[in-house]
Amino acid sequence: MNNTMIGTLGILGSLLIGALIAYVGSSHSVSYAGVPVFAICGAFAFIVQWVVFTHAWIKHTEHFFDLTGSLTYLTMITIGVVLGGTMDVRSLVIVALIAIWAIRLGSFLFLRVRGAGEDSRFRKLKFSFPMFLMTWTLQGTWVFITAACALAAITSNNKVAVDVYFWVGLALWCVGFVIEVVSDRQKTAFRADPANAERFITSGLWAWSRHPNYFGEIVLWAGIAVMALPTLQGLQYGTLISPVFVVVLLTYISGVRMLENKAEKTWGADADYQAYKARTPVLLMLPPGDRGLQSEG
Repeated sequence: MNNTMIGTLGILGSLLIGALIAYVGSSHSVSYAGVPVFAICGAFAFIVQWVVFTHAWIKHTEHFFDLTGSLTYLTMITIGVVLGGTMDVRSLVIVALIAIWAIRLGSFLFLRVRGAGEDSRFRKLKFSFPMFLMTWTLQGTWVFITAACALAAITSNNKVAVDVYFWVGLALWCVGFVIEVVSDRQKTAFRADPANAERFITSGLWAWSRHPNYFGEIVLWAGIAVMALPTLQGLQYGTLISPVFVVVLLTYISGVRMLENKAEKTWGADADYQAYKARTPVLLMLPPGDRGLQSEG
């Protein structure tokens, strides 16, 4: 199967999934000009991608890929609030939390790519129009699915006062966000030291988990889902696929799987790395205790 066929099928599959999510999430959404606001938000998940893709293809650059993902989150939640006339506390807090997360992560990933000079994932893809377009379209689907539960709450015609779900979800989000930010900063500082160029980090939160940043991201999106839960009705419960999708994406599709394979190729013959793997959970965070962790591998 050539790149054109793969790219075309990937794009069509992404749009089909997006349409399904739009249908489910729109069941109890407020409308604007007769169109469910949830569906309008979903449409912009792809529109933003394709607009920026035009520049990316002309310049053959992937530098704005992650930043565009963050921009898409911000665009969708802003449209949800503005067109939906949302002013209840739950929705506004969800909007604020997603904005904080998107701005922080998007800028972090953008600066990391700029510093490295490239994102190796796109080394070949950015010169194939159908494959490159498919990648940007897939990001639109990824953003829409990840935010679906939040968007359902923001645009829902069922508004619920602040309750225990709100506070539990907020607490989970805060814990997850702190874990993600701290672990990212610890690894960035570790990599900034030239002496660690060929080494793997086992200090800080990385002594608790081999991928604490992904664990934090999973926890914070679970918190968003808990906050959104009381507002959901009927088919909207299908948007609870959001936190499940985050887990699957980060553990089986990208994230953990890719980094574990890369680490095995790099340090697979290193006894210290194998010992680190044996004593440190791949994702869940557990206190090092008496596992004898060293500060660095």
